[in-house]
Amino acid sequence: MPSAAALRLEIEHALERRFPAALSPVPRTIREVAATGIASVDELLQGGLPVGAISELTGNPSSGRTSLALQFVARRTLEERPCAWVDVQDAFDPESAAANEVRLRWLLWIRCRDTANAGPAAEGGASAPLERGARRKARSSWGRLDQALRATDLLLQAGGFSSVVLDLGDTAPEQANRIPSATWFRYRQAAERTQCSLVVLGRRAYAQSAAAVVLECSAQRAEQASGTVLRDFTFAVRRGRERHAPVEITTRKPVAATWQANAAWDAETERRA
Repeated sequence: MPSAAALRLEIEHALERRFPAALSPVPRTIREVAATGIASVDELLQGGLPVGAISELTGNPSSGRTSLALQFVARRTLEERPCAWVDVQDAFDPESAAANEVRLRWLLWIRCRDTANAGPAAEGGASAPLERGARRKARSSWGRLDQALRATDLLLQAGGFSSVVLDLGDTAPEQANRIPSATWFRYRQAAERTQCSLVVLGRRAYAQSAAAVVLECSAQRAEQASGTVLRDFTFAVRRGRERHAPVEITTRKPVAATWQANAAWDAETERRA
């Protein structure tokens, strides 16, 4: 009776013209990375976010996901590399970006807006106005998301951008989960071809296996400077998934890191706004 090794060689020899090394495992891909500029996060990622791949930064509002993305984009724009920010909720703040050292002249900001006509609503009984409002809001949310997906596709296919941030913001998971898997895989192929780092911000991870790295962000604490002003925000980052290693690692890698943002936040100003 032939051994397992001999049987394997026989099968691969029979399939070598159609499926080379059919039973051999695919070697782990080692990718180029780009530093985020945050030492603890770069150590966690063994150098930074992958180039030519999708990275997802997940977490609730005020979890530090946007601040982390701004730090990454700031480093890229300081190197005079063009970047783009696709803003689904129209919530991007250029002043905050500039305060985080983002060079705005190297950043393309794409703002998604509500469509003018969401479509006619069905007439009904006493609950009809509420139902019409809910349907209109759902159509509006999907309209902005659809704009963002089309814009991201165009940016990745066109090339020329070192990083594209798809900021889903507070898009409801039931809406974001409607994004087809084929869209994410098309993004991954385009990012790999153009060597662009696609960074996706959202409440959850939506790209599934198309993403190379998933980071789970959370807020830890903040110091009160005076009155309603808070500063020195501390955030935690946990590595949820990593499909590619930038270098060969022989020691055990850390799974979490903390970092601090120096920007201040005034609760009273935010309330008046």
